[in-house]
Amino acid sequence: MRLPAMEGEWIDRSRSVEFSFEGRTYRAYGGDTVSTALWANDRTLLGRSFKYHRPRGILSLANHDMNNVAQWGPMPNLRMDVTPVQPGMALTAVNTFGSLESDKAAVLGAFSRFLPVGFYYKAFYSKKLFPLWEKMFRTLTGLGKVDVTAPRRYSPKCYGFCDVLVVGAGPSGMAAALSAADQGADVVLVDENARAGGSATYEFGADSERVRQGRELLAKVSAHPRIRVMTATYAAGYYADQWVPLVEGDKITKMRSKAVVVAAGGFEQPAVFRYNDLPGIMLASAAQRLLYRYAVKPMQRAVVLTANGAGYRAALDLAAHGVQVAAVVDLRPHYGNPALVQQVKALGIPVHAATCIGEAVPTGDHKALKAVRLAAFDDGRAGTPVAEIPCDGVAVSVGWAPAANLLYQAGSRMAYRETLHQFVPDVLPEGVFACGKVNGVHDWSARRLDGERAGSAAAAHAGFGSPRPVTVPPETECPSHPWPMVAHPKGKNFVDFDEDIQFQDFPNAVQEGFDNIELLKRYSTVGMGPSQGKHSNMNALRLLARLTGKKPQEVGTTTARPFFHPVPMAHLGGRGFHPERQTPLQARHDALGAVWMPAGVWQRPEYYARDGKSRITCIREEALAVRNGVGLIDVGTLGKLEVRGPDAAAFLERAYVSRYAGLKVGMTRYAVMCDESGVVIDDGVVARLAEDHFYFTTTTSGAAGIYRELSRLALEWKLDCGLVNVTGAYAGINLAGPRSRQVLAQLTDLDLSAAAFPYLGIREGRVAGIPARLMRVGFVGEWGYEIHVPASQAGALWDALLAAGADQNIRPFGVEAQRLLRLEKGHIIIGQDTDGLTTANEAALDWAVKLDKPFFIGQRSLQAEARKHPRKRLIGFVIPGGPEARVPQECHLFIREGEIVGRVTSIAWSPTLKGFVGLALVRPDLAKPGLALEARLSDGAGVTVQTAATPFYDPENLRQKEA
Repeated sequence: MRLPAMEGEWIDRSRSVEFSFEGRTYRAYGGDTVSTALWANDRTLLGRSFKYHRPRGILSLANHDMNNVAQWGPMPNLRMDVTPVQPGMALTAVNTFGSLESDKAAVLGAFSRFLPVGFYYKAFYSKKLFPLWEKMFRTLTGLGKVDVTAPRRYSPKCYGFCDVLVVGAGPSGMAAALSAADQGADVVLVDENARAGGSATYEFGADSERVRQGRELLAKVSAHPRIRVMTATYAAGYYADQWVPLVEGDKITKMRSKAVVVAAGGFEQPAVFRYNDLPGIMLASAAQRLLYRYAVKPMQRAVVLTANGAGYRAALDLAAHGVQVAAVVDLRPHYGNPALVQQVKALGIPVHAATCIGEAVPTGDHKALKAVRLAAFDDGRAGTPVAEIPCDGVAVSVGWAPAANLLYQAGSRMAYRETLHQFVPDVLPEGVFACGKVNGVHDWSARRLDGERAGSAAAAHAGFGSPRPVTVPPETECPSHPWPMVAHPKGKNFVDFDEDIQFQDFPNAVQEGFDNIELLKRYSTVGMGPSQGKHSNMNALRLLARLTGKKPQEVGTTTARPFFHPVPMAHLGGRGFHPERQTPLQARHDALGAVWMPAGVWQRPEYYARDGKSRITCIREEALAVRNGVGLIDVGTLGKLEVRGPDAAAFLERAYVSRYAGLKVGMTRYAVMCDESGVVIDDGVVARLAEDHFYFTTTTSGAAGIYRELSRLALEWKLDCGLVNVTGAYAGINLAGPRSRQVLAQLTDLDLSAAAFPYLGIREGRVAGIPARLMRVGFVGEWGYEIHVPASQAGALWDALLAAGADQNIRPFGVEAQRLLRLEKGHIIIGQDTDGLTTANEAALDWAVKLDKPFFIGQRSLQAEARKHPRKRLIGFVIPGGPEARVPQECHLFIREGEIVGRVTSIAWSPTLKGFVGLALVRPDLAKPGLALEARLSDGAGVTVQTAATPFYDPENLRQKEA
């Protein structure tokens, strides 16, 4: 079906491409799409319909042939009419059972009379049977298959700016771009097709002058220095302030402009008649695209069904390229353009006025077209068949629907114009302009004038000159037929090709009360398929109007929402950008053999690898080094905040559950933060440096969120204090262990005695000559100091501490050792030992909650909970046995009398205590020491644990005080 080379074709004949479809190999040219390559190889069965699995071919070749989608490896639902052929492609059709040629599910078509519109709402509603029906329908329906093992595709998001954005690079769009650019505006011209030009590249009517004018217009656009052309890119939606996402093959560009011109054109609409979905029956514009863009003959012998001048021009184009046009069938009793009719008749092509195609005649296997049967057509009613014309293709041009989705999303009001039988913009929002077919202008010359008008007005709105007055002549003929539909008693006359919705489904839906356009859409699913009603909504609207005795304006249109075209999920997900922060000690950790782990947005050492030793051995040795000697850990990732001002204490009293107004200067206190429902969201330490100055920490992962929330509260409460985030300004090192005081004493003049520097105290001084804040706190349960210094001095402090502790065998320890040490002390980790529903009482933090304060966030919820029984409670447990014993893992469940009574939140083998210790959230009546509980393992086996009080290690807390 490939034609000889012609000027302006979109294919590269110097580059041959080999690919396979349904196991068979084909050859194509560079620039071919999958659909055009297969059609060129005389392959007309391209897909199956969604519901009845009917054979389907090319319909529009305009980005919404949604029955023609293919699977390529892990990539599902490739739109064959726009996806370029690539070497080595191995494609298969989707939504088939067996093969495309022999789809076993095609038998569903024989039962279509038993599957009327909305049948699923009534026939399958049964509590007992619905699970079976659901399983069956999930098997039968659906398109491509998602491969969950496929590698992630990264798609960046870009940001663009321009003065005027023109959507649609057809004749009106190109004219608008030139007009705006000539007035000085920076213009971006975007088009969803592989090349710019729109209908100026195929809608010729064998008119060489029109060809010349189109190429001249395109050349001017390409050469203009203030026009940027983006092809193979579609405007997927319209958002506030002229914000439009432009979707390309590998990215989304978030384009902001001062003005938007919508020149998106129109969607040619199919005619409705029996078997109107057979392969070979296509829109006239699709046939012309095949001819001029891809040099492919659409069919050998054609019938043109039309109701406008575009159909006659399509007949002339087909005849000019070797297609035998058997007849032109015009639905209208009177011709709109006698000159075009005469051109067609001069070629010996018979023209039938006031005639329709009553039905198409399929071949014996129902996979292709054999003939069409004509009937008289009067006021939307078909008479008896009058003739049968053999043919293998029908080109349909009976009307247009405006591609107005962006206009609707922008807030435009549309009005139905009877002279055009089309909705056109009535009121446009400020900064939005429309031209061309979407504006109801279809004449070739008038479209360019309309583009000039809109482009000039958009440039003026953007601040460039004044709008030029341009007179656009009215249309000389109506481009759309008001009723291009023929009822048939046997059905199979499809209105929606995506969902297999037939003509007869609409009277049934209206009869059942679904006589509103929005209700009809949802009940019948018309317009809800992948093409989102681009080829079906207009005919559905006409049907509803006639059935309810209303005018199209009264019926209205359905709501248009983003996205205008299908957008790949990878594009929405973006390029996978994950912010990552490193502490100032990154290089020191690397030199010591750190193995890294993520902690929020930070990278922290999980442990420090040692030659010949396993991960778990290294972690346990690090923990023992802290218990028996001295260790140091980088805690600079903690959130660090300061609040100053007369109301600083009052601010903290409201934000945290404990009291801070009476906290002495030079002391610290544990801090728990809850949300309004009493759920624990963060913890840390609050230190008082002065009467009006507090320094406090947050969890590593919560720093940014807590700062944002506290900033919001500070504005809302209007207290006299200021909040500063100093997380990045300070580094932190925790020096811990029974020998930590000897190490630190070598580097500071501070009095480190328990009397002068007690547990939970804070002091400011110098360490190794560096100004520092030292807190006598310890997450690990040993004598220790949390030393905070300016981030730029962190390396010097780390080196000084390692040098001073060399005689004490000081050892750095990582996050895993810290987690083991804190577990031995029974200290919780927010987000591990709690979840998004765990309150302070349930987390056994009620000792820190001061319900008698005037107010704090979450107080009312905790007071209400205190009057009732909590749902769960955090408790410790122990398991005797060696480190290799089978024990539950975090999140394993506790089972009692066949019911779930809790779950493990933390568990580890303690080299200090010589046994397994853990924390668990359990039913409150089980949260007492000495009970035996059964934990269920992954394989179903049970392990008995014994509940225990915490802390497991040093319950009197003497190790952190003067023993």
